[in-house]
Amino acid sequence: MSTHVIRARAPRGAAASVEQRTDPDVVSRFLEDAGHFPGGHAHAVASPASEAEVASLLRTSSTVLPVGAQSSLTGGATPMGDTVLSSSRLNRIVELGEQVVRVQAGVTLLELDAALRPVDRAYPPVPTFLGACVGGVVATNAAGAATFKYGTTRSWVLGLTVVLANGDVLDLERGRTRAHPDGYFEVESSDRTVRIPVPRYTMPSVAKIAAGYFAVPEMDLVDLFVGSEGTLGVITEVSLRTVRGRRPQCLAFVPFGRRANAMRFVEWLREEAAVTWRGGDARGVDIAAIEHMDARCLELLREDGADRHFGVPIPAAEIALLVTMELPVGTTGAAAYEEIGRFRELDTPTARFCRALEDAGVLDDVEIAVPGDDARAAQLLGVREAVPVAVNARVGRAHAADSRIAKTAADMVVPFAQLNELMTIYDNEFRRRSLDAAVWGHISDGNLHPNVIPTSFADVESGKDAIRFFGREVIRLGGSPLAEHGVGRHPVKQALLRDLYGSEGIDDMRAVKESLDPEYKLAPGVIFERR
Repeated sequence: MSTHVIRARAPRGAAASVEQRTDPDVVSRFLEDAGHFPGGHAHAVASPASEAEVASLLRTSSTVLPVGAQSSLTGGATPMGDTVLSSSRLNRIVELGEQVVRVQAGVTLLELDAALRPVDRAYPPVPTFLGACVGGVVATNAAGAATFKYGTTRSWVLGLTVVLANGDVLDLERGRTRAHPDGYFEVESSDRTVRIPVPRYTMPSVAKIAAGYFAVPEMDLVDLFVGSEGTLGVITEVSLRTVRGRRPQCLAFVPFGRRANAMRFVEWLREEAAVTWRGGDARGVDIAAIEHMDARCLELLREDGADRHFGVPIPAAEIALLVTMELPVGTTGAAAYEEIGRFRELDTPTARFCRALEDAGVLDDVEIAVPGDDARAAQLLGVREAVPVAVNARVGRAHAADSRIAKTAADMVVPFAQLNELMTIYDNEFRRRSLDAAVWGHISDGNLHPNVIPTSFADVESGKDAIRFFGREVIRLGGSPLAEHGVGRHPVKQALLRDLYGSEGIDDMRAVKESLDPEYKLAPGVIFERR
């Protein structure tokens, strides 16, 4: 039976201080995250190896920033005078069960996969970067292409161990601690009883969201910490749900001359996948992810020679899709090729997919990687990953000429039914502002990443204004202007969060923060500023 009250405990392990390194050569390696947020500086770096060491560090430090791989794109893992708490030594697989794996926060997704593979288990909802640490993935509610089928990190987290700012520890198990109907939790800690209010705002109903603290009536306490970006406690251990087996996959690069035709094809794939999931039809089209690149993305790929480098023809199309389809267990590359060759007479997932491509008039332009053809799959994925590389390279060259120029991009999601309208809004606003821009993302989720390609600081300023406009339009369409990258320290993203929930919503988040961390010891300035 669940209750709204939970008792904290003392940290396990021998009480011990942890070394805090201040050597410039060590500290310098932790001064920025993948978002290259400017101004990073740190008091020291510590790498605790136990709960007790984490607790000791929190009790003796003025401010602490927990970090894993520092793959944040928002400045959320960039220190601003804090003591950096690196999870690098919290790197053990604690327990490998039949359906659940428990790991320490510093275990990377690659290490997790290596542990699961020999026992024929898998953790499907991984984001793009497999070097990310589990603690960071949970702290940001990470999502990616596979969210379409498997959801975000949140739905796979079964339990957490969290060290609070005062050094006490919470053992959270999904289903055991739920908010009181009047909207609060109570934590009985070593020095007081804490009442944590549930924020009163209403979250948009979208496939993924990384916009501050989770809040629904009678929510699970686990969900308050998932996506809290290290501001409420230090996650030291995580229990994750896993699945048996690994389905063979087929990847298809599908260019379309008209975006409208591509959108109809995506809608068909989404509907067919939903029917397959509901009915369990082994012959059904089972889609795990659909990503897209717009016409400007494809131009960038041709300009940079990515088509030649990866051996993937990239025609002058309005849009290209990268479709990941899961096939029945045991499907080999040879079997898939045979089904492709006989698609008009067979009734298999691959044959149905090929018939749909033919009906859409694009079959002859499709590039496919069948199960087992890892080299071709890597080439198709390489094309997708070459798009942000191309944009970042151009931003970098512009930055070299003017240091004020920086990456100017967004991460927004709307209900799929509103996606066509959002794409038109992007087109019209970038055209109105005469901004060079590329848009790509996880089209099956309604999650797009508009990126400005600035050649001047004026482009950056105009791009920021465009992003604020896009955010307001996304909110109007029932979406979230913050989908999967989180909020972090980025001023535009913090402004988008205010646009989403208003000043009252930010005050509700601060009330949560202040109930657990009244001194703003943990990740101060991340998600929102102190009152």
